[in-house]
Amino acid sequence: MIKPKEQRVEVLIDVQNLYHSARNLYNCRVNFNEILKQAIAGRKFIRAFAYVVRTKTGEEKPFFEALTKLGIETRVRELQEFYGGAKKADWDVGIVIDAIRTSPGVDVVVLCSGDGDFIPLVEYLKNQGKRVEVMAFSKTTSTKLKETADEFIDIEGNPERYLYLARPVRRSSSKK
Repeated sequence: MIKPKEQRVEVLIDVQNLYHSARNLYNCRVNFNEILKQAIAGRKFIRAFAYVVRTKTGEEKPFFEALTKLGIETRVRELQEFYGGAKKADWDVGIVIDAIRTSPGVDVVVLCSGDGDFIPLVEYLKNQGKRVEVMAFSKTTSTKLKETADEFIDIEGNPERYLYLARPVRRSSSKK
């Protein structure tokens, strides 16, 4: 599909959703640079937000810095740990608030998440005259979310582009 170059685009990336899908389906990491390029698709890039979680160890700091270097603004939430070991870091409400708050300045919202909880957001944005594209892994994306969006971009359709795939190990032949 040809996408008009004059469309103003905002990208909202549910990092946890993509991270866990990539890990569970492919045991790989997501190439967020390629995700961003595809989401923009040659149109006017307005803004991108990545919704991330900070742990107590802070080991994810280089990842957050890499996102920033790509032009992606990070929204950071602390990982909540509950009695008994349960952990939670839910960004759904934050993503919805940002989308509603910033959508008047864009023509297209690209939601990078397969979470069906975003169906009411997609419906709201479309009712406001926005084009909504969803970019995620087909196998872990809500069918209704795919149907509700104006377009669904399947990361699984081109894993070599969107994922850091493990390279085959070269076996060295040793002569004795």
